Amino acid sequence: MINSFAIIAFAALIHASFQLSVSMLTLMSGHTIGSKSSHAKLLRLTNTFSLGVAIMTLLIFSFIAFVLQQYFDAAVPAIAWASASGLLIGLGVAVWAFYYRRNPGTSLWIPRGMARYLSDRTKSTKHSAEALGLGMSSVIGELIFIFAPMAIGALALLQLEPGLQLIGAAMYTFVSLLPLLMVNGLIGSGHKLSSIQKWRENNKRFLQFAAGSGLLILGFYLYVDKVVAASALTGGAL
Repeated sequence: MINSFAIIAFAALIHASFQLSVSMLTLMSGHTIGSKSSHAKLLRLTNTFSLGVAIMTLLIFSFIAFVLQQYFDAAVPAIAWASASGLLIGLGVAVWAFYYRRNPGTSLWIPRGMARYLSDRTKSTKHSAEALGLGMSSVIGELIFIFAPMAIGALALLQLEPGLQLIGAAMYTFVSLLPLLMVNGLIGSGHKLSSIQKWRENNKRFLQFAAGSGLLILGFYLYVDKVVAASALTGGAL
């Protein structure tokens, strides 16, 4: 049980190191402040945006766990862990190489059509319902990167008792939202967006390195713990 919760928490931390939702929150906040809207409206939009991210994260995570449960139930075979480990290691190398584009600022490596769509949405968001949908869209926009840690967290979730699975899903969602909640709190407390953005630009390579390294570490750990150890116990059969 402790091992499963540790894997879920670490996968959620890797998820938290990706930056699309935070980028969109700061963009939306900048447009709202620029339009001379009240602070109360700014808080309403940022809080609803964060709620949208939480809802979509929980829905996708739960859906992945449901699909995997149809195939594996609680007994996840070593071959599945081996495949997941390979996915994590490959994605970790890709994040090291490609996550941020090679230009000033914090532009991310996502399809340009999706990037333009999300950028336009941040400019036109005026109401809470639009902010909620924008937050949900931000999770989908970065699914290419966050799918792997979500899948690993879902595999670990299957090894828990049904009652504990609810706690595991809630823990994954909360931990993955920590940076977004921190930025939301900073904006709500009156910190300048320019200071927040400057910090993100100065530390973007560290965040990129941390995300890629986390994927590699988790991939190697799962391979050793779930594949090599299981192979040794079963005499080499996966």
